[in-house]
Order: sequence, then structure tokens, then C-alpha cells
Amino acid sequence: MTFYFSITLNITNRELFATGFEPLSAIWRGLWRQYFETFFSFVCPPKTAKKPIYNHKKYRRSVPGDDLSDYENLDSLTDIETRRKFILKLGKALLTFGAPSHRIESQLLAASNILDARAEFIHLPNIIIVSVRNEDPHSTRTYFIRSRGRIALTSLHKVHEIYRDVLHDHIGAEAGTDALRQVLRSPAIYSLKLRCFFAFLCASIICGLSFGGSLADMWISGACASFLQYLGLNAANKSSMYANVYEISVSIVVAFIARALSNLPGDMFCYSAISSAGVVVILPGFTVLISALELMSKNIFCGSVRIVYAIIYTLFLGFGLTIGSDFYLVIDRHARREYYRSAIPDNLIYIHGHFSGLNGTKSPVSTNGVLGLGLATTGNAPDHTIKGCIRLPMWPFWRQPLPWWTLFFLVPIYSTCSSLSNLQYWRSLQLPLMVLFSCCAYAANRAASLVLPGRTDIVSAAGAFVIGTLGNIYSRVVRGTAFTSMVTGVLFLVPSGIAQGGGVTQTYHSSAEQYSSGFSLALRMITVAAGVTIGLFVSQVIVYLFGTRKNAAHFAF
Repeated sequence: MTFYFSITLNITNRELFATGFEPLSAIWRGLWRQYFETFFSFVCPPKTAKKPIYNHKKYRRSVPGDDLSDYENLDSLTDIETRRKFILKLGKALLTFGAPSHRIESQLLAASNILDARAEFIHLPNIIIVSVRNEDPHSTRTYFIRSRGRIALTSLHKVHEIYRDVLHDHIGAEAGTDALRQVLRSPAIYSLKLRCFFAFLCASIICGLSFGGSLADMWISGACASFLQYLGLNAANKSSMYANVYEISVSIVVAFIARALSNLPGDMFCYSAISSAGVVVILPGFTVLISALELMSKNIFCGSVRIVYAIIYTLFLGFGLTIGSDFYLVIDRHARREYYRSAIPDNLIYIHGHFSGLNGTKSPVSTNGVLGLGLATTGNAPDHTIKGCIRLPMWPFWRQPLPWWTLFFLVPIYSTCSSLSNLQYWRSLQLPLMVLFSCCAYAANRAASLVLPGRTDIVSAAGAFVIGTLGNIYSRVVRGTAFTSMVTGVLFLVPSGIAQGGGVTQTYHSSAEQYSSGFSLALRMITVAAGVTIGLFVSQVIVYLFGTRKNAAHFAF
């Protein structure tokens, strides 16, 4: 064996070809070629190499087809785990702080593609399923992210800034994960007392603006909403058993108080205004809007689940209002007689005696009893009922509906309080923009309602188009967060549209009428949500029709 090796070293390639050792020469050339190709691949990489998908200064990404050393492969594996942790933490933050659910999957997918995390996502209500492909092509890892959060505008704005900085290479994935963890662990920026005070102001103002309440009704509805907010943030969060009946219990209390006050002598309080404004905080208008947006985005499963939940939730809410009202009528017999007497017309002439039908198709039937004959009214009698509330002209100002000029300062106050109740920081630059966009949307909604009365879908679409255009232009030009700047105005459109359709509570005298009233309320919310959805999507298409294409996902409605 040793003798053969020494001979092969002393002969040249030409002698090998001459003596017939052609396979040994081919092995010799292959070894030298492999050596030089390996050497020059590290020193001078080819110019046609594929560009890395994510090339941050701190890390060096592996490219398919490159031959890297062992320590570089180890760094790449560590880095890809860091990027995956950032994406998982991002999904948790989006669910916790109430991001638009029809945008969550596209945002995570865009982050995975840009960061080369090799992950796929499935978004279900309150849960995200993440499937990660490992280096081994035959193995995957599945994560479940679950959270039931509420809208927190300031935290959501911070999450979007971190998301944008990581995707634009301003910070690394590890720093972004630490920042998201800090945002998730931070407490609420306002105390429980302040949030109850914000709910008091919102319900009081919306009672006068949308439901025709007087100054006396505004105080009562604000107190009911404040009590409702306290139970939702304190008792419902501490007890899972009470959380299941929270909405029904508070609607019973609000309806009982409103019915009791409305039966005081002199019609001092209005039942419809107090009960509608008292429960407007827990109306599922935002849920119906999100479900409509998901259905428009072809997310059929989540959209259908949410819209069915919103309809059943509305029926439960109406059922709670019915129980509260009827419970007081059972206690107060005089109020019950007055309530059912209101369904009988006042202009009746009663005749006692024996009656016999003479112009029937069958033989005449005789009967004894009381016959009530109604007289047709001329229609010239003045009607002092405004949005279901009696408002006589001789009453003092605190029992009259609010004049039109109060809109100029009540609408900005409501928009400010609504933003603060959704956890927007009061010293941020976003707050004036939210108030401005909300006022513009309300002005467009009000003008459209004067031109097209009764068409809540078209009226809501006009207001949504205005706020969608403003929010998308703000995101496109100023690089701001479109969703957080638009939330206040969009939430303002829902109670306004419901009030145009007749309010939350209506008069009923049977169980069938009560359930039909609940279905009509759900139908009005769906109508408003459909109009808002069309307006938002049309405004987005118009704004993003021109200019460069966005690489990251769109963070808006």
C-alpha cells in the first residue's frame, strides 16, 4: 500500500493518461477544484448571490445555497429564534390591546416574511395559532396565543411603533421583544375612579346629543353608566361567575331606575333617553363593525361568529331591559295601569247596551257590553314628543332638549372623554387629532342625516368615508398610526346611527314585541356597521391608489 502511494506521487498527469490511470487523474483534479472553489467562495463571494431577506447590522443572516462556517450557522439559529420570539410577543400584544382583528393575520405574516421567520398564522376569535417551520424540513412547532383584551389606544400606538421600527431595521428583534414585554407589563394609565368619571361624561353627553335627553336625564344616565363601568372593571374582572351575567344584571338595574324615575308625577324624566344612554357603553356596536370588516376581508369564520354573537348579545341586553322595566311595574300597580292605559287611544266614545250586527255575511250575532268608538283626528294637534320623550313648551330649560348650538362644544368634549376612556394618554399629540377627526366625522354624519333622513346606512357611510380619508392620509403623509386616530370617530358613529333608527329601548306590550324590538336593534346596528364598513374601505382604496406600495401590513380599519 505504501509503495503504490509513493509511485502515484512521482508520475505526472501525462504519464497517468499514457499508462491508463485516468480515474486517478480525475480524482486529483476534483480535489484541487474543490479546494480552490471553497477558498475563493469565502474570499470573493459571487456577485449573483441572492440578497438576504433581512440584513440588520447586528446580525448576519444565512442565505440558501451559501456555505457558512459552524459558528455562523449557530449565530443564525440563535437569531431566528429571537425573531420568532418577537413575532409571538407581537401577536400577544395585538390581541391584548384590541388591534383590528381583520388586520392581525396580515400584520404577523408581513413581519414573518420580512424577518425570514418561516411562520404561518391562523387567527380565530381571541386566539392565534402559529406554526413555525424548523431547520429540519420534516418538523414544525405550533404555538397558541390566547388573550381577551380591550382597546388601549396609547399601548396600541406604542406596539405599532415598535413593529414598524423592527421591520425598518431601526432596532433589532431582541430589543423589540423587550420593548413589547415592557408595554404588556405596564399597568393602565388611568385609575378606576377616573375611568368611571370618563364614562359618566360620555353617557351624559350622548344622552343629550343622540337620544333627546334633557339636563335632568343627562345626570341620571351618566350615573348609571358610571356604575356600569365600575362593575365591569372591578367586579366582572374579579369574578368569572359574575362576568357571565354582567351585561344582563346592569341592564336590569338601569331599566329599573329609568322606569321608576319616569313614573314620577309631571314627566320629569324620560325613560327612553335614560335607559338608552345608560347602556350605550356596553352595546356591541364595535363588535358588529369588526365582524362586518372581517366579512368584507373574506375572513368568513371570524366574521360570522362575531356577528352571531353580537345579535344574541343584543337580545340578552334587551331581555335585561325588559326584566328591569317589568319588575318595577309589578311593584308599582299605579304605574302598571298607566303604562298599559297608554296603549289605548284617548279619543274614544263608550256606549253601553245591546248590539247586533246587521251587515255581516252570516246571521246577525247579538251581544251585550261596552262599545268604544274612535274619532279620526284632524292631524293639526301639536305633537310635543321628541325622540320618545314628552317636551312641553312651557317647561323650564333644564327639562327641554339641548339647543343646536351646544353641539359646538359638546361634540369635542365627548370625543375627548371617549378617547381618554379608551386609555389614550392626555399629553400625547394623538389626542387633538382624534378629536379633530371625530368632529369632522360627526359633522359629515349630521349633514347627511339632514339631506337623507331615515337612511342610516348611507349616513354612516358618509361619516366613515370622511374619517377614513383623514386617518389614511395621516398615516400616509405623517407616518402616524391610522387605526388609533380613527377609533374615536368610528365609535361615535354607532350610537348616532342607532339613535336615528329609534334608540335602544322602544315601547312594547308583549313578549313578542319585546323580542322583535331586540331584533330590530340588532338590525339597526348591522345596518350602521355595513355603512361604516363601505365608507372605510372606499376611503382606503382612494388614499392608497396613488404612491408607492406599502411593504408592511396596513394598520387601520
